[in-house]
Amino acid sequence: MKITMLDASTLGSDLDFDMITRLGEVKIYDKTPSELTAERIGESDVIILNKVKVNESNLRGAEKLKLICVTATGYDNVDIDYCRRRGIAVCNVVGYSSASVAQLTVAMALSLVCHLSEYDRYSKSGAYTKSGIHNMLEPVYYELAGKTWGIIGMGNIGKSVASVAESLGCRVIYTRNSPDSSAVSLDTVLRESHIISIHTPLTDKTLKMIGDAELSKCEKKPVLINVARGAVCDEAALAAAVLDGRLSGLGVDVYSCEPFPEDHPYAGLSECDNVILTPHMAWGAYEARVRCMNEVAENIKAFCSGGDRGRIV
Repeated sequence: MKITMLDASTLGSDLDFDMITRLGEVKIYDKTPSELTAERIGESDVIILNKVKVNESNLRGAEKLKLICVTATGYDNVDIDYCRRRGIAVCNVVGYSSASVAQLTVAMALSLVCHLSEYDRYSKSGAYTKSGIHNMLEPVYYELAGKTWGIIGMGNIGKSVASVAESLGCRVIYTRNSPDSSAVSLDTVLRESHIISIHTPLTDKTLKMIGDAELSKCEKKPVLINVARGAVCDEAALAAAVLDGRLSGLGVDVYSCEPFPEDHPYAGLSECDNVILTPHMAWGAYEARVRCMNEVAENIKAFCSGGDRGRIV
């Protein structure tokens, strides 16, 4: 069995991929530009990818291809309709990064609420030493206990964040695509929350679900965290809301274009102490990446045995 990994570098340089190499004849590429995708998958039985886009134009010549394994939960980079027509199986990995993403979500929120970057810079710059004063309490920060943490998307990650938020004394409210008896409306989350974290998948329904109109409903000037997908938010609207004070803080790990270009709205926030931008790394704690690749290996083994583990198609 010929297995091709198309963009191994997106999984970090510290994994050895033994769980994959023992399954067959494996070719590993650090990254694959679009113009080389068709050539590299041409003789493959199985391809493993993260960010590489595959569709009819580059899959057409891969006559031996039987299985595509996505090293992620989202699979919008795979032309599912074409794979279904061709009889190419597609597998993803679910739940491997919940703890990792929840951890970064909480870290961002705590850092922004406590103004850690400002206090850190004050101490390291020498200003604290020169002040002759034992402490410095500006900018003012507030306890999370008693505040409301709103969660948009109450899947595995949202539930993990909710558990931590509750342990900090927060009142947790949430909205989800499939409402239950405890869920509230998006308007309620926007209106009542001091912190809002987004954990919803990107769909036609959630595309740009947070824009100017929604941000105008944020009565508490919340800290907003997006670790879902960049396009869930109108990024220009979020940047404007930070600059005009409608958001007291912004933490973002995902972008509609990755990496984001020089003219991206967030590029203008580089000097803002109340903004944290990270390079789509929330999912990538070491344990999560190992878990992900072990799941991919299990999906391949199950497929070869006639099973449908992890199957989307």
